[in-house]
Amino acid sequence: MRGLAALLMCVLALRAFAIDPLPFKDRAEEVRFQNLTKELRCLVCQNQSLADSEAQLAGELRRQVFEMMQSGKSDEEIKQYLVARYNDFVLYDPPMKPGTWLLWLGPGALLIVGVGVLLNVLRKRARQAVADIDPEEDW
Repeated sequence: MRGLAALLMCVLALRAFAIDPLPFKDRAEEVRFQNLTKELRCLVCQNQSLADSEAQLAGELRRQVFEMMQSGKSDEEIKQYLVARYNDFVLYDPPMKPGTWLLWLGPGALLIVGVGVLLNVLRKRARQAVADIDPEEDW
């Protein structure tokens, strides 16, 4: 009896995580949908694309993207709608503009600052090592 209950719970849990299939017209539309949802970020998970996320909001957004495709919207129109609603964060590849400069340039700037600090510390240690050597000690 316990085994049957455990099996039933596993089946129900798998059903909860299943992604509802969408009725695509043809294979080209399905590929377009997959490519588009891979370019969009899940707003809940943040480190997953809309295509990969199992979050409820991601499922709703996938359904919305599908419906917009069915209504004849282009990929750019769909992205513009989502950006207008959720900001550039919804895009995995946000555009370069003043509001995203930190996103694009921040990692490089941090790397340059880190290398500068490391070189400064190494120079100070080298100077200290030279200053600690007593020239009269060797004789």
